This record gives sequence, structure tokens and C-alpha cells, in this order.
Amino acid sequence: MGQAVQRRQAIGWLFLVTLVWGGTFVWMKEVLNAADSYLTTWHLASVVAFMIVIRFTIGVISLSIFNKNARSGLKDIDAWNGGLVLGLLLWAGFLTQMLAIDEITPAVSAFLTSLYVVFTALIGLVLRKHPLSGTLVVGILLATLGAGFIDGPPQISWGWAELITVFSAFIFAVHIVATDVITKRVDPVRLTMTSFIVVISASVFTLLISLLLSPAGSPSIGDLFSLLFHWDIVLWLFLLGFLGSFIAILLLNIYQRFLHPVHAAIIYAFEPVWATIYALFVGLNEFTFWLFVGGGLLLLGNLIVESRPNQITDASEE
Repeated sequence: MGQAVQRRQAIGWLFLVTLVWGGTFVWMKEVLNAADSYLTTWHLASVVAFMIVIRFTIGVISLSIFNKNARSGLKDIDAWNGGLVLGLLLWAGFLTQMLAIDEITPAVSAFLTSLYVVFTALIGLVLRKHPLSGTLVVGILLATLGAGFIDGPPQISWGWAELITVFSAFIFAVHIVATDVITKRVDPVRLTMTSFIVVISASVFTLLISLLLSPAGSPSIGDLFSLLFHWDIVLWLFLLGFLGSFIAILLLNIYQRFLHPVHAAIIYAFEPVWATIYALFVGLNEFTFWLFVGGGLLLLGNLIVESRPNQITDASEE
């Protein structure tokens, strides 16, 4: 298969990933709101850690059922080494992102998370691994502006939730760069399996520490498991686990390696568009014409980047 065909396929599949990940911002918000309504006491860290455990357990089960090659990764030391790095980055990114989204809207979370476009470019420059062409710089600027104006001119009051979300964006940028390196050396399907197990293990540890340090009257482990008897909780977690983890991260691991990491990040910047649209449908956002402004800038940025594929390839190979 030619390189041009691989690139086109990668762009299409990663665009599909943004469709799914845009929904995860709403699903995370909805599952936390639902959990809050069912629990008589509340401890955010415990609830978030528990949700991540269940989410990635669903991902592991789905991967085991639909891809037999994934289980062979359990015997592959290279898959474990790579999975450890990617898994810890995913754990840190999702943990901080989900802790913060309890306090902010899905649209704000999606915009701040999309700052990984800028962070990915900066990391590549610092490491001198991924030089930037003029085309990529234009794409970065348009993608960042587009993400920022999806819900109107950015009006962000900087609190702990916003700052933590920006930190999660940096973590996801590191994950994008690390994925580029590791998936070119290790089978991406096996890597997905081991990284999911690392996320689960780290989240179980986080949950245990959180339960031990939580104040008296906080939810017990039994209270947390009781949430799984509510259909809406199960629905949101299934969407997060099956679509947001199994489908999206597997596709990311398979196809991102065919693109420059910054090009991939620019595609991922479509997440705020879908997050805002999904939030409109469930009443978490109000419609404004800025959706078309932001979405148009993002689309323009991607079209410009795709119009000069040779510049992108050359820059990544310098």
C-alpha cells in the first residue's frame, strides 16, 4: 500500500476518532452528574478513579473479544514496555481531565484539552524530532483559534479545574508524541491491550489510596459498585469504554503512526466541534453562530495542511 493511500486512510480514521472523543466530554459529564444524584455522599477522586477502572475494563474485554491478536500482547515484553509508557500517560490525562470536568462545561474542557495541538508542536521542537514546516504552523494557528472560538470568544475564569485541564492537555500532547515513536516499533494492537491494563492497574491503585485518605462519610467501595445497577450509569460507561477507549484508542494506535504528530494533533482539534454539538443536544450548551466560525477555522487549518502533504512529510524526516 502506497504512503499516500496510508495517509488518506489515517486521516479518515483519525477524523472518526474525533467524532467519538467529542462525545466523551459529554459522557464524562453525564456519568458524573448521574453518580452525584445516586450517591448520598460524594468524594470526587474516588468516583473518578472508579469510573476509569470500569471504562478501561470494558475496553480490555472488548479488545479481547474482537481481536485475538491483542491477547498475544500479554506475552510480549516490548508491548509491556511500550504499554507502560502509554498507559501511564493515558491514566494521568484521563484522571486529571475527568476530575476537572466536574466543575466546567464539556465545551470549555474540550477547548482547553485541544491546546495539545500547541503542546505537541512545542514538544517536537524541544526534542528536535519533529521540525515544523510553514504549512504546519498555519494549521496549528487555525486549529487553536478554531477550537477557542467554537463556543464564542473564550471567556475562561482560571480556577483549579481549568488549570488541571490544561495540564491534561500537556499530558495528551506527550502521549501523541510517544504514540508516534512507540507504535512504529511495537504492534499497535498488542500495545493497546497492555496500555489498557496499565491504566486499570494505576486507577485501581488511585482508587485504593483515595478510599483510604477520604474523609469519614465518603462513599465506600460498595457504594461505588452500586452505581452499576443504574442503567444510565452503565450506558455512559459503556459508551466511554467501548467507543471512547476500545474503538478510538485502538484506531489512534494503528493509524496515527502514518502522520506527522502535529498533523494528527490538528485533526484531533476537531474534538471541541463535536463536543459542542453533542452538548447542544443534551442541553449542556446553547447554540451560537460561533460554532460555524470555529468549525470553519478548524476545517480550513486541516485543508491547508492536507494541501501540502510533501511539506509535512519532509519536515518529519529532517
